[in-house]
Amino acid sequence: MFARIALAATMISAPAFAQDDVTVSHGYSNFGELKYGPDEPFSYVNLDAPKEGEASFAALGTFDSFSIYTRKGVPAANTELLYENLMIVAADDPYAIYCNLCTTVEYPADLSWAVVNLREDVTFSDGTPMTAEDVKFTVDLFLEQGIAEFRNVVDGFFKSVEVTGPHQVKFEFNEAAPMRDRMGLVGIWNPFSKAWFEETGTRLDEGTARPFLGTGPYVLDEVDMGRSVVYAKNTDWWGADLPINRGRFNFDRIRIEYFGDSSAAMEGFKSGEYTIRVESSSKEWATAYDFPAVDRGWVVRESLPDGNISTAQGFVFNLSREKWQDPRVRDAISMMFNFEWSNDTLFYGLYDRPYSFWGGSDLAAEGVPTEGERATLQPLVEAGLLDEGILTDEARMPYVNEAARNQPPRGTRREALRLMADAGWTPGSGGLLRDADGKTLELVIIQFNPTLDRIINPFIENLRDLGVDARLERIDSSQYVERRRKGDWDLTNQALGQEFEPSLGLRQWFDSSTAEDSSRNIMGLRDPAIDRLITEVIASDSLDLLRDRVRALDRVLRAYGFWIPQWGNKEHWVAYWDQYRHPETLPPLELGILDFWWFDAEAAERLQKAGAL
Repeated sequence: MFARIALAATMISAPAFAQDDVTVSHGYSNFGELKYGPDEPFSYVNLDAPKEGEASFAALGTFDSFSIYTRKGVPAANTELLYENLMIVAADDPYAIYCNLCTTVEYPADLSWAVVNLREDVTFSDGTPMTAEDVKFTVDLFLEQGIAEFRNVVDGFFKSVEVTGPHQVKFEFNEAAPMRDRMGLVGIWNPFSKAWFEETGTRLDEGTARPFLGTGPYVLDEVDMGRSVVYAKNTDWWGADLPINRGRFNFDRIRIEYFGDSSAAMEGFKSGEYTIRVESSSKEWATAYDFPAVDRGWVVRESLPDGNISTAQGFVFNLSREKWQDPRVRDAISMMFNFEWSNDTLFYGLYDRPYSFWGGSDLAAEGVPTEGERATLQPLVEAGLLDEGILTDEARMPYVNEAARNQPPRGTRREALRLMADAGWTPGSGGLLRDADGKTLELVIIQFNPTLDRIINPFIENLRDLGVDARLERIDSSQYVERRRKGDWDLTNQALGQEFEPSLGLRQWFDSSTAEDSSRNIMGLRDPAIDRLITEVIASDSLDLLRDRVRALDRVLRAYGFWIPQWGNKEHWVAYWDQYRHPETLPPLELGILDFWWFDAEAAERLQKAGAL
């Protein structure tokens, strides 16, 4: 639930009205006015969208739990459909949150407290009412049993959480709670039923074979554990007629089929085993959609714009292992990944290479530091936490290789060997780099998806040619999840997605406080300069200051070199059987298939009559 706090928690004020220095509002926005009024639906939805039909998707691997709130077990896909947050974000208003399970929030100018006025008609999926007691219970539950990376980040922020009426909760903050995050810390909670937890004895920090009782638009309908799951629309959903939900949650059923690998999933789509596919492979997008259903117009392919920050997808080093703590070793390894050849030969020229953790936005560091960035970085240089070069050097960009061949140029290889030698790794017996004790530099990349072999193996070849004892270990999805959790790897994939207004969520990604146990900071990053920069970003009280500090942080993160940028693009590649529709103009921040797409029953009937499905 904390993953979206960067969107939901960075607010200042946009009041509906104020009395005695207390603002009462249906929402809260930073750096501008709220886009939507209290009874206004989102502008990007189809208000006349029919409520019917099934949307079906593929997932890879398996699952054995319905809880995303623990690191035990592998959760089923899309369980978020069963729950709702007190406040939500719009897909075209990134700096705001709006009341969902509440009617209004009240707060003073200093944000020392906030009162949430809950809707009185909210019910859980079993028909029992949701009250303030359930909200307080949920907050206490997460603070006691939530994942460590969440508890570590919010520890000490709340002075109290008090039930002040049957449908009213008051949050009081300690001074340690960052000002821009306080309203987000009010809105992020998705209430669970206190009575259900007490009756079942369920714990939040354990995997569970059944979902928690929530207030969301869907309920669990069918499950074949590890193989498929179906969610059905709750016909008695309390929020069906709420203005903020008009044009949303339009499917009667959502089905997810699990496949062992991407190739099997692609074949399942061709045969109509599932009907919507968000493509993540350039090879598949370029070559796999030439089957008869496409030729006959039964399957639609679309490249849809993605206005979000580019995901910083890459290989990350396991910094908890001593051999990867030397930046010279990391740099030498990074030189061996040839994106240019991979894009030309393997990716059909469809990808760009990520270069920043905030790529495609004005938060990315570019060129030499601006005056504002230098003002942020100078104290860290004076404290001896950063090298002086950070004040004058251009922002680090990925190494560029030649597209004509996979092997890096000789000059690049010589430079990589020099860096290795400076770090104490020199060529030895067997053509392998060895340290002073004769030990080889072993590097294990773990992966469960065989379709990535053709991309990773050329990287392995270059590493072995350099003298690194490198290998790819392909394991099943359960082992993959477990080994990532335990830190039993040297290099692995990670998608480090960031937000337009970063704040507390940065600590889950990059802060020393989460290095021991985190699903995001899996690299185990610990650096005092980065910690201080994160603290300064969180404390930023203007958009200009925020931009300067995020750019400075981006510059330092890139200079650290714990990340080898892979590939990405600024479009959503979507294929679907021609029985679905979406708004002509999509909002910039969401593809929104499960949120605001809809089912076309007449088109589905045509497919059935044609024998397509």
